[in-house]
Amino acid sequence: MSQRPGERKLAHLFKPARLGRYTAPNSIKYGACCVSNYNTRDGYITPRELARTRVIAGTGCGLITNQGAYPDAKGEGKSYFRQIALFDDKFLPQFETIAGYIHDAGAIAIQQILHAGRYGGIDLGYCVQPSVVPQTLPHFRPPREMSKDDIRCCVAEHVDAARRAIRAGFDGVEVTSFMGYLLASFNSKFTNQRSDEYGGSVENRGRFMRELIDGIKQALPEHPLVVRLNGAELMDQWGGNSEDECFELMKQAADAGVDMISVTVGWQEAPESSIGRDVAPGHWNHLAARAKRTCPNIPIAFGNRLPGPVMANDCLARGEFDFWEVCRPLLADPELVHKAAEDRLDEVRRCIGSLNCLSRLFRDLPYTCTMNPTLGHEIEPEYAIRPAAVKKNIMVIGAGPAGMEYAITAARRGHTVTVYEKGDRIGGSLLGYAARDLARPDDLQSVIRHYEVMSKKLGIEMKFNTEANAKFMRSVLHRYDACVVAAGARIDLQAYAHIEGHERLVDALEVAAGRLTPGRRVVVIGGGKIGLVVAESLSKDGAQVTIVESDKRIGGDVMPTFKWRHTTWVEELGIRVLTSSRLARITADGAVVVDAKGVETTIAADTVIAAAPRKSNQELLTDFEWMVDELHGCGDALMPRGMDAAIHEGYRLGARV
Repeated sequence: MSQRPGERKLAHLFKPARLGRYTAPNSIKYGACCVSNYNTRDGYITPRELARTRVIAGTGCGLITNQGAYPDAKGEGKSYFRQIALFDDKFLPQFETIAGYIHDAGAIAIQQILHAGRYGGIDLGYCVQPSVVPQTLPHFRPPREMSKDDIRCCVAEHVDAARRAIRAGFDGVEVTSFMGYLLASFNSKFTNQRSDEYGGSVENRGRFMRELIDGIKQALPEHPLVVRLNGAELMDQWGGNSEDECFELMKQAADAGVDMISVTVGWQEAPESSIGRDVAPGHWNHLAARAKRTCPNIPIAFGNRLPGPVMANDCLARGEFDFWEVCRPLLADPELVHKAAEDRLDEVRRCIGSLNCLSRLFRDLPYTCTMNPTLGHEIEPEYAIRPAAVKKNIMVIGAGPAGMEYAITAARRGHTVTVYEKGDRIGGSLLGYAARDLARPDDLQSVIRHYEVMSKKLGIEMKFNTEANAKFMRSVLHRYDACVVAAGARIDLQAYAHIEGHERLVDALEVAAGRLTPGRRVVVIGGGKIGLVVAESLSKDGAQVTIVESDKRIGGDVMPTFKWRHTTWVEELGIRVLTSSRLARITADGAVVVDAKGVETTIAADTVIAAAPRKSNQELLTDFEWMVDELHGCGDALMPRGMDAAIHEGYRLGARV
């Protein structure tokens, strides 16, 4: 078969690669980065999961790792309520189905075994680990120390689970220390404080890992074994391993006979980010390169915060690792590898590192993706894009994420779509967020670029600098079969009309968009996402900023796994925060705020910015009610929320209307 244009450009990425006795058709490994929580509470795989794994099998990766299964009947290794299990033959039929999907797609099938250790025992009220080291995060279970008999039993359970995986048709198995699970707990001097042969020196702490590798390799000598190991724990605050110790453990794994090392970064308890968008792409690549130098004869897989095929291809060309291990970018866009092969990278929906997937997972919910509304809904016909039974002429009001997601989805179904936007480009309020984001503006800007590319490719007509109102609607009466209002939300300045000096208030969205320039002493009313983004960016530019928030905490509408990042920025930038407080009045000198006890505080300020409350732009739904056959709304125009809700609602409406 002739090479596709992208395969020629990214020759190293699409070059076949070896793993044990197998040859993968390319150098891309689908990483089992998340437990989906799509399954039953007793470990059985559901049709929802099978539909999802069918999509994974079709991603085009040469090596595909199925999500982690816990290996013990007691459930000490179980980390999530709906994690799959592999401790009994009764589970095998659906594993056989998954292995079949992967092989039908021409890929090598690897089954991950995930014993959570310190983060496990979710149904038991306790967890097991090498030593009784108290949890630093309160939602994990109190620890019990494993005896030597427990350790031998645990190794045997891993071996039995590995045998089952091979019987189910998988080509190899993977054992993971990802995020600080059991294997990492033994390897790390933070959680391993034993005084016997399993603790103390790096050599002793690695004994459990070596016995695990040896047991599986003796049982399955012809089948590749992959081990995921930390290149950096990021646990210095808690006395964790140094990078040198991490790489010594990799060398132990290589000497013990492992067939591949997958390099990972961080623990769930780590006080710094490893995969969020506050980490620049390529930040951790040096760890993979060091792993390759440390273990030159072992294939190295790596993908932490390496979201793009071009960078991955360059790393492969330099010999920094052997397989690009990718998961979250393929959650965001399952067609990523195919688009790369076909030289259509401009169409890719990038993983923006919002960590919606982890936020839901850590709340024991099925994981979803901000950028991919179909994730987890692959089995549901109503989420599929099908040709419209009746082709319609549709107008969309607003070119933010909700409006553009609807427009693109509707156009793919065959509708004729025109988008009206009062601004001069696609993006809506996201433009301001992206410009002010301290994490990585380009990730958010990539969402806008995606909509710009797809609107052109799908022939969506864009009408900029056009404000749709009742008068405008009358001028196009009967031209459209349907209208979708996606006009977003605004800061409700009227909520302050009763406050003395309210006319001095400045709109946070206007500041974010760069249409208003505040002074050097700023008070931001509202410590939600908008207020934080504006406050942080102004503070970084040298302004003296105070946030006033009526709730007890800031960041109430921020993604749970990103709250800590904003809290850290606020502290690092020296932003003053007054919680349980509200604006009382504004004077020429600044803002007067009052706390829950009625105590007033005067804050000197040149500018007072209102970042809350938000109010939906719903008026058009009333104005247009008798002017068009079908009238719909989506996104913040219905209720102010976040980008994930806007994208998901826009897509769902587009797939239906």
